[in-house]
Amino acid sequence: MPPAWYSRMTPAPSRFDENSGEIGFADERTETRLASQETVCVPLSHLTLIEANGEDAAGFLHNLTSNDIKKLPADKAQFSSLNTPKGRMLASFLVWRTEAGFNLALASDLQAGISKKLGMYVLRSKVKLATPARILLGLAGTGAEALLAGLELQPPGQDMGVIRTDKANVIRLAPDRYILDCPEDTVDALWGALLEGGAKAAGTAAWRWLDIHAGHPLITAASSDEFVAQMLNFELLGGVNFQKGCYPGQEIVARTQYLGKLKKRMYRAQVQEDSGVPVASMDLYAPEFGAQSCGKLVSVVAAPEAGFDVLAVMQISAFEAGEVHLGAPDGPRLALASLPYVID
Repeated sequence: MPPAWYSRMTPAPSRFDENSGEIGFADERTETRLASQETVCVPLSHLTLIEANGEDAAGFLHNLTSNDIKKLPADKAQFSSLNTPKGRMLASFLVWRTEAGFNLALASDLQAGISKKLGMYVLRSKVKLATPARILLGLAGTGAEALLAGLELQPPGQDMGVIRTDKANVIRLAPDRYILDCPEDTVDALWGALLEGGAKAAGTAAWRWLDIHAGHPLITAASSDEFVAQMLNFELLGGVNFQKGCYPGQEIVARTQYLGKLKKRMYRAQVQEDSGVPVASMDLYAPEFGAQSCGKLVSVVAAPEAGFDVLAVMQISAFEAGEVHLGAPDGPRLALASLPYVID
């Protein structure tokens, strides 16, 4: 988030991490409770935009990322990723078109490194990479759609739909969850109007909790170069196109889909309050794997009432057996939960 807006934000946040971009107005549990009960407005400061403009922008991104950028309609957004040659995800993106090219939203702690890596591929392509002067806000809750309509920001009619306006580009993730992509010089007015309309200011924890319940992974510095797309259910979220041409890691991703048997998937779970504070990248264990790790935590946030909600990548057989432990073979047992989409 640009420091200028952070410094003048009302209400003033109680904390801001310049490395991760995470922001907070209260403790995590208070914020996730807000997200579970109220309509919340969240500065998505943990996300940063990379803008790709120019006549070759579509082809440039198409040849480097996991999804079909060339066929992305102007009124749709999609997930995509940049991978290593071994198929491991370096970064996950939410991508949508702009008037001049494309915006890619990714984790703030990866922006500098991914921008540099993409820049290495530009060569003679007619494409320009930049960080646009725009702010991302998240709006979620049962009152979100009506609130947007009251501000003359027409909500898209379908998930991953995009409606572009001068005030903000509105991206619908779900019927009650939206991302607003707005110019930096108008964010004060929009933020104020959303709060005046009844939304409660909430921090990054609220949005991460919503991501966990939606089964939406975000690659950060802690998880970069760890997982193949299917381990994070990324193809189930529309983040991989298996008909497009080659891109870094494409052979491994395709082979995993068609020739191999996938052994790991991402699942949702809860960790009890008396288990200590879990953190992303902690190892998981299951009886059939003994002292060998069977997976890792991907995302962790304090649950609204007690304990922690997590997304975790683990051996499918461990999930199916129903007994998974955190941190050690005899560590706290996870309460395994369902996701809102079907995992084959």
